Amino acid sequence: MERLWGNQTRVSEFLLAAISPTSQSQAALFVVFLLVYISTLVGNFAIMVTVNTDSHLRTPMYFLLGNLSFLDLCYSTVTAPKMLMDFLSERRSISYDACMAQLFFLHFVGAAEMFLLTVMAYDRYVAICKPLHYPSIMNRHLCICLVVASWMGGLIHSTVQTILTMQLPFCGPNHVDNFFCDVPPVIKLACTDTYVVELLMVSNSGLISTSCFIILLTSYTTILIKIRSPEERRKALSTCASHLTVVTLFFGPCIFIYARPFSIFSVDKLVSVLYNIITPMLNPLIYTLRNKEVKNCIAQRMGKRSINSDFAARGVENASPSLQPSIQTMLVRDVMGRFEFSQAEEELNLQVGA
Repeated sequence: MERLWGNQTRVSEFLLAAISPTSQSQAALFVVFLLVYISTLVGNFAIMVTVNTDSHLRTPMYFLLGNLSFLDLCYSTVTAPKMLMDFLSERRSISYDACMAQLFFLHFVGAAEMFLLTVMAYDRYVAICKPLHYPSIMNRHLCICLVVASWMGGLIHSTVQTILTMQLPFCGPNHVDNFFCDVPPVIKLACTDTYVVELLMVSNSGLISTSCFIILLTSYTTILIKIRSPEERRKALSTCASHLTVVTLFFGPCIFIYARPFSIFSVDKLVSVLYNIITPMLNPLIYTLRNKEVKNCIAQRMGKRSINSDFAARGVENASPSLQPSIQTMLVRDVMGRFEFSQAEEELNLQVGA
């Protein structure tokens, strides 16, 4: 079906490319990417819950980390569900309106994440180079404003990209050379010369990704230059290593895709899989494996739940049915109290020893 567009016709749907040509490999990839997507949801959701519920993590860095996890969860959800459905379908089609919507949200969330990563680099700079002024500079109000500014920057960027794309006439080919709708492969299908539009989009997307990446590198370089002590420099590198790893995994593919003329290469699909599907899954792993505070908070929560359930089960199994609810409630409260007391006692011993 096609709809009229002036004197021409406009395609009503696009056909997406397959990641793998054979049905056997498509089934295997479905299982792999389903596990990746589930890991992305679980990992990022766990960080969001931990950061928002644990009083020890109510600092600017973890507030920004919680927002990054939310963006990663949204970013993966823009493309992963449709990709998983297409693995099980012979005809991988997407309507024109759905394609434009996917393109809009992809750039909306992606640009917001770029700006947020830049904000996180500024947070690390202030924390390391100006530790005494850190609480007053990175206060709650400023953190909220910076997060809102990141979202607004992503919204403006995405709106510009989507409007420029929707103004193009699509009246002929409709095979998108990727597994989702993105600006470079979609505008190649336009029935007009797209040189000026490509130039505007490269200036927009390429400038944002490259500029943010340069600012990030400058920030970390400044941190290392200002720190004179080798020991302090080593600590700074350890603190920023997780963030720098995330930045490299996210900005590298984005610069490769958007900071060049919109020529289609065969490797583009693999690069798209990296920054759309794999990186949102790796971010929670990188931050939890490199961050002792997050690991300890998650471990404590899991430990509390396992201890409580174990003691409650032991106390209830030999009781009469009528007394089981009361005994279970008493045991759980008792165990939680003893566990929290032991934690407080351990912290007090550490403070006395220091």
